[in-house]
Amino acid sequence: MEPIFRDFGGKSNFSGRATTVKCFENNPLVRKALEEPGQGRVLVVDGGGSLRCALLGDNIAEMATRNGWSGIIINGCVRDTAVIAGLELGVKALAPYPLKSSKRDPGLAGVPVTFAGVRVSPGDYVYADGDGVLVAPQELKL
Repeated sequence: MEPIFRDFGGKSNFSGRATTVKCFENNPLVRKALEEPGQGRVLVVDGGGSLRCALLGDNIAEMATRNGWSGIIINGCVRDTAVIAGLELGVKALAPYPLKSSKRDPGLAGVPVTFAGVRVSPGDYVYADGDGVLVAPQELKL
């Protein structure tokens, strides 16, 4: 992916199979996905690049940690960054922003998303570290 993300989670290196959500300034499907057992997966969220609200806060991030998610990549903003930084969870996003998202139009789950110059389909493999994010259709031997 293009180098547009900042690290916010307590883990800078994370990887797993992708689960996808496409939403704009609303996060019900983000919460719904992270309520499920993560089994080491990475939630990839296309928030349309909006810098007007946060799609992830501390409560949902803590739930993701408890449920075994490896990480979250958001084409959008996060909030409660001090708490998220202390979690055993990888979180990459564009920026911090204090305003919560709305709860109206939930968006779409389980669809291919395209941002940062890359298309991510559900089930792709995502590899993230301090240098950036790689996406592959099959598992890589790193």
